[in-house]
Amino acid sequence: MFSKTAIVTGASKGIGQSIAELFANEGYNVLINFNKSEENVFNLYNKLKNKGLSVRLFKADVSKRDEVNSMIDFCIKEFHNVDVLINNSGISQSKLFTDITDEDLDNMIDVNLKSVFYCTQEVLKYMIPNKKGKIINISSIWGIIGASCEVHYSATKAGIIGLTKALAKELGPSNIQVNSVAPGVIQTDMLSSYSEDELNVLKENTPLMRLGTPYDIANCVLFLASHHADFITGQIISPNGGFVI
Repeated sequence: MFSKTAIVTGASKGIGQSIAELFANEGYNVLINFNKSEENVFNLYNKLKNKGLSVRLFKADVSKRDEVNSMIDFCIKEFHNVDVLINNSGISQSKLFTDITDEDLDNMIDVNLKSVFYCTQEVLKYMIPNKKGKIINISSIWGIIGASCEVHYSATKAGIIGLTKALAKELGPSNIQVNSVAPGVIQTDMLSSYSEDELNVLKENTPLMRLGTPYDIANCVLFLASHHADFITGQIISPNGGFVI
């Protein structure tokens, strides 16, 4: 059995699902976190288990500290350690800034930003004593350049970038690398509200003339989790096809 264990939050679909699948195929023990989309995640789990891969499922709302703590306890019980944390769980919403409600803002901060705090604080109980670990936070290009009508989303993704840089400095002496992946326009359910014409405009504005795939992001995450990235920390890597340069 591969000695390393990875936790992937929000892994029921899209980028998170691709990350979980890729890591499992690469020999990691993978704890697949989900909160909704149960049919999707059980299909993924059965697919990977039928291949003889080392995976577990855990349902948790990672915006709630007590559920995060239960998830990490379960991971330690099953796999005895946690080597890689991928903070992928997130939501998006398109809305005029003047229409954003307190509930909208609180929900966005809870799911996109507090979840990163909670999951990271809990895994550090194990990483710091071991003097090793990889934390990879999924942000967005909109956290770098901002998106009109997605101010609260952009703010949380920018917050992840700030968290990543600050935490990398704090955890460097413990030999823990903290990095962020800021995807460009990726073919996931988050694009379901876009028309074909709108998607074509996005492609035309991307120098590589295509939208990204979840596996484009998953492969970047896999690299950052590997020993090849042991001297990389506090960095924001943005696979975006040249959309942002």
